[in-house]
Amino acid sequence: MNTNTSLRRQLLFSLLATLVVSLLAGAYATYRMAREESGESFDYQLRQIALSLHGGDFKGAVTASDPEEDGDFVIQVFHRNGGRIYLSHPTSALPPPRTMGYDHLSRGDDTWRVYAETYEGRIYEVAQRMSDRDELAAGAALQAVAPFLVLLPVMGLLVWLIVGRGLAPLERITRWVGERRPDDLAPLPGSGVPQEVQPLVTALNDLLARLDQALQAQRAFVADAAHELRTPLAALNLQAQLLGRADGDEERREAQAELQAGLRRATRVVEQLLILARNEPGGEERPPQPVNLAELARNVTARHLPLAEAKGIDLGIAQADDGAVVAGDVVTLETLLSNLVENAVRYTPGGGRVDVSAMRDTTGARLEVADTGPGIPAAERERVFDRFYRQLGTVEPGSGLGLAIVRTIARRHDATVTLLDNPGGGLRVRVAFTASP
Repeated sequence: MNTNTSLRRQLLFSLLATLVVSLLAGAYATYRMAREESGESFDYQLRQIALSLHGGDFKGAVTASDPEEDGDFVIQVFHRNGGRIYLSHPTSALPPPRTMGYDHLSRGDDTWRVYAETYEGRIYEVAQRMSDRDELAAGAALQAVAPFLVLLPVMGLLVWLIVGRGLAPLERITRWVGERRPDDLAPLPGSGVPQEVQPLVTALNDLLARLDQALQAQRAFVADAAHELRTPLAALNLQAQLLGRADGDEERREAQAELQAGLRRATRVVEQLLILARNEPGGEERPPQPVNLAELARNVTARHLPLAEAKGIDLGIAQADDGAVVAGDVVTLETLLSNLVENAVRYTPGGGRVDVSAMRDTTGARLEVADTGPGIPAAERERVFDRFYRQLGTVEPGSGLGLAIVRTIARRHDATVTLLDNPGGGLRVRVAFTASP
């Protein structure tokens, strides 16, 4: 798997990065709040200590020994005139308070948080080093943040497991496809697949169905081709033997003419088989280009004029609308129209008429080839599109592939082929295109 485009890697990176940032932001906010709350708690303690001193009997300064504990409070009591009555720590004497209430005082390198208030002519002052307060507040804040630091690896592990569980259906589908045999095109099971993965399974099953259809068509094509080529090849072999056994010049010329006619028929069958193969799904693909159907009709009609004149058939353009333009492949569309015109000329008796039209209307553009030949009975109009199908009693030589090629090319252009009765007698073939470029 390409790690640069790994979905698992992208999900893990995105989720873990979001988780880390969120937890760190939460930890920082908790740390700040814990410190602020600790400061408020310490201020409350200062005030409560000061209140507890009201009415106390202070006879003078305390001369206690001086190992001071971290976080100790310094208590001082002054007369209103400024004389000190009491000092809890002789080495930590502070000046009388400047204002009543909370304040900050500096003494040497230390900064003190002070609370002072007056009661019955005395000033009560309670102080605490800011360094001690900060140390205690930081300790309390770190204790509050500690669960976040413990939670981070646990959440990371949970994200890893959840992402793995969420991607399990994709891995299961990958395993299903990877374990398939090349000829196993059965649809993938859709049960137990999450809703988000269902479109992928549906698309894969649709692709497998199209591949199965294409392979079945290919197998049928190969089988039909083998069957249909067997007869002309056997005929060619027989005609070659007759040519070899011919005694006189006349007999040899007749055998040679038969052999050449057989070669032309076999060549025609092979050419049409190749055309059909190129236009099957998965065959030769060219990017669509604007195709002027009127110009296409003129070119194809001009090429078939010698064949029509040889049979005494009036071949011409009945209608040519230069606005009839479709998006497609000009080479294959030319093959489509050539098959229609050639069939019309071949099956129309001498003195008949074949009209070629290219037009457009509100639904799109269309090609039409109308002839005055024998037509096709309505009951057989669907079957004539089958490969190698030929009507009973057909005298004209052919392979039965012309209309199969026409329908295959039409489907590649999202067009429909319809066989209709010609008002003047005969058959009208309509190829309707529903979209313009």
